[in-house]
Amino acid sequence: MILSVGQSFTQMSRFAIVKRYVHSFGVGKWTSVGVTIGTFSEATPAQFRKALVDWINSHRSELAPPYEDHGSTLEILSHQRHVQHRLYEDGWMRYGWSQALGGFGGSPLFRAILGEELTARGLVHSAAYSMTEVLGPAVAEYADPELASDIFPSLLRGDEFWCQGFSEPEAGSDLGSLRTVAVRDGDTWVINGQKLWTSWAHHAARCIVLARTEGPNTGSRGISAFFVDMDSPGITVRPILTMAEVDEFCETFFDEVRVPGARLLGTRGEGWRVAQHILACERGPIFWQRASWLLYHLGQVAALSSSSDSTAQRLLGLAYADVFALRARSRSTQYQIARGDLRAADSSIDKILIATADQAVFDAARHIFAGTIEFDDSSLADRFRKEWAYSRAATIYGGTSEIQRDIVAARLLALPSAQ
Repeated sequence: MILSVGQSFTQMSRFAIVKRYVHSFGVGKWTSVGVTIGTFSEATPAQFRKALVDWINSHRSELAPPYEDHGSTLEILSHQRHVQHRLYEDGWMRYGWSQALGGFGGSPLFRAILGEELTARGLVHSAAYSMTEVLGPAVAEYADPELASDIFPSLLRGDEFWCQGFSEPEAGSDLGSLRTVAVRDGDTWVINGQKLWTSWAHHAARCIVLARTEGPNTGSRGISAFFVDMDSPGITVRPILTMAEVDEFCETFFDEVRVPGARLLGTRGEGWRVAQHILACERGPIFWQRASWLLYHLGQVAALSSSSDSTAQRLLGLAYADVFALRARSRSTQYQIARGDLRAADSSIDKILIATADQAVFDAARHIFAGTIEFDDSSLADRFRKEWAYSRAATIYGGTSEIQRDIVAARLLALPSAQ
């Protein structure tokens, strides 16, 4: 049975309803086929999932966050580092990545499954866990192979976090108008400019920075991408405290920052292509993981809701439908990524859907926990208050919903533009 919108949650445990279907639409059917750890590079997604779930269940206590509230940025990233160390030690973090990068090979679907199983249990925060999937593939694809093979294990182990230097005060969704510049000086590049909304820059070891290398008025064609060490002289990072009271975002300033020529990702002027690759990844496995994270929270909200509150039941039903619309679309996206044929324009659909689902889940929570979210000091209130505040940005970050609809209309539907 699939729960329809508006159907009563009292027909079975409300938590059980949501929990039951977390895996019903998963990548790779969850079966009971046993596989030993040394054979996973040739395993099916179903075999990988089964063995992974068994491992997680046997290590649940050491993987659980040491905090019950939302957690500070430092607490979230410290726990993320701990979990990645354990996953790397036992091999799970290495599947789906090539051996040249320190991985064990196997389908990229393995990475989506790993993130799903962790976030579906609340063992890692979906935003923190996502950065490996956002930036890792671009470095694997465009960095010097020797550099990539040298540094990638540090990313997978959690020894390093990386950040993304794209947006600027005058260039957000209109990324082609960025003003940060890089000028060639012998064998190095000198970068000057400012980036905004750089997630976890104050904890990052490296940053993928987009800078203009071809002079003014060159638009997206004049941009190059650089892989910059964050301890380079001339970099200043200022954390920004959001309305969720989380200092995830930062302003990042580059003042005569010298970057070796070998740190250019791709070729000169190819930065827009690198950026589109990263944006497609940003809307790939991490949206699949985010959907599981949303279902984890939706299950908690449903379990504490009242069956006599018809508005609550309606909001839960709508949120459930929105999340599973996202999962249906995202599941297709994971297979496109595994085949290597995901277009950036296609992923705009995923971005529109996740914004709707994210806000629907936490709007339902705010109704059901009314008064608690706003004024209570409990761990549950702290977590849902901050997640609700973060969800307000879902229609803005990663490209606004309006821009995404324009992309879908123009590039996928070939609709005429308004004159």
